[in-house]
Amino acid sequence: MTIPKNIQDLIEHFEYNQDQYMQPNYNETQTRREFIDPFFMALGWDIMNEQRFAEAYKDVVHEDAIKVGGATKAPDYSFRIGGNRKFFVEAKKPSVKLLHDAEAAFQLRRYGWSAKLSLSILTNFAEFAVYDCRFKPNRLADKASKARILYMTFDEYATRWHEIADVFSRHAILKGGFDKFAKSNKSKRGTAEVDVAFLEEIEAWRMELARNIALRNPMLDEGMLNFAVQRTIDRIVFLRICEDRGIEDYGRLMALQNGNDVYERLMQLCRQADTRYNSGLFHFRHEPNRPDVSIDTVTLELVVDDSLLKKIFKNLYYPESPYEFSILPADILGQVYEQFLGKVIRLTKGHRAKVEEKPEVKKAGGVYYTPTYIVDYIVKQTVGKLVHDKSPTEIAHVKILDPACGSGTFLLQAYQFLLDWYLDYYISHEPEKWAKKKKPPIRETATTPSPSTIGRGESAPIPSSSSEWRGASSDSTLLVGEGQGVWSWQLTIHERKRILLNHMHGVDIDRQAVEVTKLSLLLKVLEGENEASLQPILVHERALPDLSDNIKCGNSLVGWDVMEVLGIRIQDSGVREDSDLSGFEKPDRSNEVRSLNPFDWHTEFSGIMQAGGFDVVMGNPPYVRQELFGNLKNYLKKNYQVYHGTADLYSYFIEKGITLLKNEGVFGVIVANKWLRANYGKSLRQWLKTKTIMKIIDFGDLPIFPQATTYPCILTVNNTDLSPDNMLVSQVDTLEFDNLQEYVQSNHYHVTRDNLRNGWSLAKNKSQDVLDKMQNIGMPLGEYVQDKIYRGILTGLNKAFVIDEATRAMLIAEDESSAEIIKPFLAGRDVKRYQPLQSKKYVILIPKGWTRKKSKNTRYAWQWFKKNYTAVASHLEPFAKKAKKRHDQGEYWWELRTCTYYEEFEKQKIIWPNLCDAPRFTYDDKNFYVCAPANILSAEKGLFILGILNSNIVGWFMKLIAAGRAGGFFEYKPIYVNKIPIRIINFDDPAEVAMHDRMAALAESMLDLHARLTVTQLPHEKTLLQRQIAATDKQIDMLVYRLYDLTDDEIKIVQAVQL
Repeated sequence: MTIPKNIQDLIEHFEYNQDQYMQPNYNETQTRREFIDPFFMALGWDIMNEQRFAEAYKDVVHEDAIKVGGATKAPDYSFRIGGNRKFFVEAKKPSVKLLHDAEAAFQLRRYGWSAKLSLSILTNFAEFAVYDCRFKPNRLADKASKARILYMTFDEYATRWHEIADVFSRHAILKGGFDKFAKSNKSKRGTAEVDVAFLEEIEAWRMELARNIALRNPMLDEGMLNFAVQRTIDRIVFLRICEDRGIEDYGRLMALQNGNDVYERLMQLCRQADTRYNSGLFHFRHEPNRPDVSIDTVTLELVVDDSLLKKIFKNLYYPESPYEFSILPADILGQVYEQFLGKVIRLTKGHRAKVEEKPEVKKAGGVYYTPTYIVDYIVKQTVGKLVHDKSPTEIAHVKILDPACGSGTFLLQAYQFLLDWYLDYYISHEPEKWAKKKKPPIRETATTPSPSTIGRGESAPIPSSSSEWRGASSDSTLLVGEGQGVWSWQLTIHERKRILLNHMHGVDIDRQAVEVTKLSLLLKVLEGENEASLQPILVHERALPDLSDNIKCGNSLVGWDVMEVLGIRIQDSGVREDSDLSGFEKPDRSNEVRSLNPFDWHTEFSGIMQAGGFDVVMGNPPYVRQELFGNLKNYLKKNYQVYHGTADLYSYFIEKGITLLKNEGVFGVIVANKWLRANYGKSLRQWLKTKTIMKIIDFGDLPIFPQATTYPCILTVNNTDLSPDNMLVSQVDTLEFDNLQEYVQSNHYHVTRDNLRNGWSLAKNKSQDVLDKMQNIGMPLGEYVQDKIYRGILTGLNKAFVIDEATRAMLIAEDESSAEIIKPFLAGRDVKRYQPLQSKKYVILIPKGWTRKKSKNTRYAWQWFKKNYTAVASHLEPFAKKAKKRHDQGEYWWELRTCTYYEEFEKQKIIWPNLCDAPRFTYDDKNFYVCAPANILSAEKGLFILGILNSNIVGWFMKLIAAGRAGGFFEYKPIYVNKIPIRIINFDDPAEVAMHDRMAALAESMLDLHARLTVTQLPHEKTLLQRQIAATDKQIDMLVYRLYDLTDDEIKIVQAVQL
């Protein structure tokens, strides 16, 4: 790649005047203006925002840097695509020797790491260094070379320009060059991303604070202890972030390390914060128009050891701390807290604290944070659609809800979207007019990187009018002090508060989650503010809103009518069921009520519900299986149309969310996709067919949540009577995209409502036509074989009941009667398509009732068994303790569970595994027993069925109707296999009989060919057999197409799907 001429000119100019530029008095601001700005302009970046983009969408943000504690608190440049940061650039003057300057490298890496960026640049034009910011920075240990992955000097730019442009040019980033380079240079060794590190930090605080507070404050119960620890951590995080943003004086927490009574002095800071912020985070006294129930009466008088707090504060400041809180992204903080909330503090009998996972989290295998790009997509498809082409007046009524808000991820993103939307609107519609209102929604500020201004910790003074500063500079900038300032509009804090209070609402059953959501939203309100900008406001009002009417704690699914279902009566009929728990007749059940946390929507959000409901409901509801619901099943059955005995919790959130919408409202969630096809989703599917489904984005088995085996989809619904005939469907088959919205736009199709059958295949309409044709011609397999499709057996303790060949031989040698109860045994992984069954495993099969029937003496059953089956009894006896604890046992611990079809395993049958990437059916005539979750189908002379089941068309059919799993696998459970349409043969028609016999013969040939393939050792014979198998397979597929009367075009639809 040829270096641009202006860069070549810069190189020559710098080289010619190098002595001058290397002098200490040539400062950073001059370097940026004369060299670094044009350098990145040559890479395609709009450094001065000449395109006049709104603040949220600028290519480059010159951070509104302030100096706090002697250090600059933001990088010089933030380079962005679509408003999302890609990398930072930290600029130095040429006299700073970057090759060996560990301090400059640490500063850059601290910025990049705190913002969770993969790469960032340190440059003074004379030198150019790229750092991998995924390595946790350590000022005391790291040299300048640590995590540096690219270094060059200005005299190398001409020959190595492609190395820079291919990664850091705007065009390269849009084409994926930046991400590819970052991925290729990633090394897990030594990396520790900021969210993981900060989570470990605050989890350590929780553990130490819990132990210390429990020890020093024995009057606290478990609930109070959790509250005290959480509130203390939240306050420390809030105040520390405010310090790094310049809102609070830097070092106030650090100063608490000097002297004694640290906690008491911390609470003094909190009381001062109460007068400044009006946040529920600091609410210690009675105030008009604020509920007294939210006053904190727990934490004021706590006793906490000085040494513990001093250690916490010390690790929050330079040089011990690697965090730069001013640029820690809100979504990263949310991810940290989402994980943090998965655990709870418990008290032992000795009033000692321990931290453990919540039961629902343990059951789910952990906490899974919704990726930002998913949240962004749902927000734009709901809030974005609703406000499009409208004015602030027209959207004044819009109410947004997340009914399971967790740490506030969706609310935070929706709030940011509205902040950007309002700012963009004001800028596009005579901003000066808006700025002159009595309570202006926007104000004009100057961002200036000049050292002469950033040291003051405030924005530069604003000219009296926009025309004044425009006249001062033709390039929309104004000289401020030594440097150049860039003027821009931003929302006033009054307007940010108004938007939050007017639009955003959330509910969560977890009180700690509610507090974290409030914390995240309040920090978002303060973004872009500093001490100077807040000072005029604090004269008249507090800086932050009270969110107690917006973000509430309660069970979104359960109202106070649950009391009747649970049989808990209210003693005093004058006590409203939505008020408090004081009137319960049975106080011993108060814990049960507290756990349920009933919530009445019409009381808690009365104004909104009276107006018809919410305009947007969105989120990522919990996926808890119904076995955790306990005694709620009767309530759910009574109150929800989507009820099913084994449905996941999200099914009820879907119904509740849609019913909370007002007319024309929009619903958008990400949930597991199993409801589309699973039996428990039937009632939900039927209910949704009466609604206006707009989009279903199915991610199949893609790892949206990397640590979870949850296969999600995005569902959006409009609450309108004007129901379209079809909905948009996108089957996402890769995560290698830059923008989900653009991917869906390019990869979607429409499905008509009439094509939504019992199990929603989401097939394209033409595919659905083929599927319908098959089903019309054939009979469901379950019906065809008279429901003789069975699941494999469960022992509950394979270590005891499943034995190998050597153990079987030993048991039979010791006692011949052992052979009666030892059967050949297969696992699903042993079953291959058409292949002969081979296994060296056996199962000790003693069915429920067998002992009683054989011994006729239940009192001495074990003695009888031990006498008559000595060897097997001796083998099983060491496992007796574990066997007695298992669910899968019969009348006695040595028996297996009830099973009405054991005899079916002794017959000819078709066997297949539970998970398949393509049909994997084979035939068994050797009486194998099969381990669940593999399955069997009783079918003597079932070769005709076997040929159809292993055909290409059945693989295609199953991909449409079965639930997907990781790695391209699908569930071949009986619930899905039952539905495979089997062609009904008219045995009075010779032509059909011929097709039937031909299919059976071909299937038999496939069994024979595979059997021969497993024993032959000659390479040329293997090749010949494989060719014969392929040819026979093709003949079977063609015959199946004839059986189902497919046209050439229909065959192409089937063959287009790769198996």
